[in-house]
Amino acid sequence: MSTDQSPIILAFSGGLDTSFCVPWLKQTYGRDVITVTVDTGGIDAAAAASLQQRAMALGAIEHVVIDSKQEFFDSVIRYLIAGNVLRGQSYPLCVGAERGLQAARLAQLAKDRGATTVAHGCTAAGNDQVRFEVALRTLNPGLEILAPVRDNNWVREEQLKYLEEQNMPLPTQGSAYSINRGLWGITIGGQETLTSENTIPEDAWVLSANAFNNPQQPSQHTLDFAAGVPVALDDTSYSPVELIEKLETLSGSYGIGRGIHLGDTVLGTKGRVAFEAPAAITLITAHRELEKLVLSAQQMRVKDTMSAIYGDLVHEGKQLDLVCDDIEAMLGSSQRRVTGTVRFCLKPGNLFVEGVESPHSLLAATKGVYGETAGEWTAADALGYARILSLPGSLQTRAAGDRQ
Repeated sequence: MSTDQSPIILAFSGGLDTSFCVPWLKQTYGRDVITVTVDTGGIDAAAAASLQQRAMALGAIEHVVIDSKQEFFDSVIRYLIAGNVLRGQSYPLCVGAERGLQAARLAQLAKDRGATTVAHGCTAAGNDQVRFEVALRTLNPGLEILAPVRDNNWVREEQLKYLEEQNMPLPTQGSAYSINRGLWGITIGGQETLTSENTIPEDAWVLSANAFNNPQQPSQHTLDFAAGVPVALDDTSYSPVELIEKLETLSGSYGIGRGIHLGDTVLGTKGRVAFEAPAAITLITAHRELEKLVLSAQQMRVKDTMSAIYGDLVHEGKQLDLVCDDIEAMLGSSQRRVTGTVRFCLKPGNLFVEGVESPHSLLAATKGVYGETAGEWTAADALGYARILSLPGSLQTRAAGDRQ
């Protein structure tokens, strides 16, 4: 047995894997366990109390809840909005984006408690094991990382049997779906997502249940942005976290943000997961439309390229790499004039942007009217421009042998 008697810091969700880890780590290593839940959304007071009770009943000497919702917005979500990040053109990185921040808080608590070891309950099959460990090793290369479920190939039945033998409380059973929830949305995994053919059943959706069985009437709304940050919904000011929570309820009731993402995992295989991200999809859609009004074509093109790279890095758990600081600096700079109001309509399954306005509108800045009057140039200017613009193509035609 190790002579190290510092506590083990365990990332704790309250599910089967992390519940199993508490007594197993204590028994195997003879050390105290401190459980940590980093709240990046989706945990209300009742859920927090339940996690506290469960952790202590399983044998933790302390359970720590760290409210990181505002920090999650400031350090991650604001850049996902600024970059209009959608993996595979559809998935807004609902849950994986928070793992780097959770790992950072885990590492900080280990330092505060004088701990040399942290642990997580990830399996060998998913992305989160990589995200956690990449982030943890980036923050503290000397930190010992334990992953009991993965490293011992424990299966669900073995974990349940162990907890029963130890007379430990069992997590709630019965759901056929694995649900992960955070501020930026929900992911749902089930039998249907293991293959590519089918969707999950209607009653498996969480935020948009009955959105189509009992449809809402259409409604009009406004979103206000200040330097790329959402600041108001329907003329009422909110903090970004509050606004996201409001939109989750509002847009979710219309079935906005539903999807099933099929894409590449961190491990290089294909994976599939259902998701609900009503706030994320609403904000990104509205923000993108406002950017079209105030950013130049070159700004949009460069930003789209950098945003795709940024989304890949966040997906892989590499958001603590210094290159992300560089990209975030560019994204932050690009938002200086992304201020204005977006009007949108919600219908069941449909989000329609009706209009945008901004004090920095490039459309309003021109003296001309598209398709009507030039304003900024003469007819002769337009003729000359068209001739010059066609010159490369004309030269290619001549070079091909059709010399005229």
